[in-house]
Amino acid sequence: MIEVERLSKRYGSTVAVDDLSFTVRPGRVTGFLGPNGAGKSTTMRMMLGLDRPSAGRVLIDGRPYRDLAEPLRQVGALLEATAVHGGRRGHHHLRWLAQTNRIPVARVGAVLEQVGLTSVMRKRVKGFSLGMSQRLGIAAALLGDPPVLLFDEPGNGLDPEGIVWLRNLIRSLAAEGRTVLVSSHLMSEMAVTAEHLVVIGRGRLLADTTVAEFIDTFSRSHVRIATPEPERLRDVLTSAGVRVTDADDGALAAHGTDPVRVGELVAANNVVVHEIGVRSASLEEAFVRMTADVVEYREGS
Repeated sequence: MIEVERLSKRYGSTVAVDDLSFTVRPGRVTGFLGPNGAGKSTTMRMMLGLDRPSAGRVLIDGRPYRDLAEPLRQVGALLEATAVHGGRRGHHHLRWLAQTNRIPVARVGAVLEQVGLTSVMRKRVKGFSLGMSQRLGIAAALLGDPPVLLFDEPGNGLDPEGIVWLRNLIRSLAAEGRTVLVSSHLMSEMAVTAEHLVVIGRGRLLADTTVAEFIDTFSRSHVRIATPEPERLRDVLTSAGVRVTDADDGALAAHGTDPVRVGELVAANNVVVHEIGVRSASLEEAFVRMTADVVEYREGS
């Protein structure tokens, strides 16, 4: 497990992380979400001992990262894919990492094949595209076959096929019983990749829950009704105490009710309808609503 215990980080008068506590458990993908400037990257850097906490601590299987004798065998991380010497060739970069942690050199070829870089393994990194750099960073994270994995925006630069590949890879790693933490702004991907969410804003914990519970709690679902008699149906629903608005596609949206009650009112009043269904909010909509008060960088109006 990764245990974050009352973690804080201050830079002068700026509080980047503020008394943050949560646990990342094995066997599931945990999405780490928050607006820009929320403190996600700083938190992940403190997990890896790259930044020193002002207070609190992070334990990985009960120990700080700095106490791990061969950390690449226990924790794999992708924080900044382009932070590689441009003159190195892909396989040389991984061989160097392997030697620092007594990882068998055979793992280099295995992870290069796993991420689809075998054909360019002798190419210098400075010639890599962003997507290729991301794949090399993922290969480095997997090199020691670690039980704990941290990924910060791993989808950057990947094409649609690469995004699907990454999604399947991350889910398969968790299915093997590994602890997987993924920070991403791609809400559509988090919705289908993560099972659990840790959401922070201005360095503080906002939510620690499943994806389904997060959407249910912070979204506003409604019943969508398509009808050739919109005004008549609006009167029927309003008279029954149901709040009605116009949906984007010309249908009606009934709030604070369910399809069964709408169907009963429709039948009782002989209103013609073509469709009744529940329209649930997306993870993105729930996230935007939930974090509206903690966004640091907002466009001008």
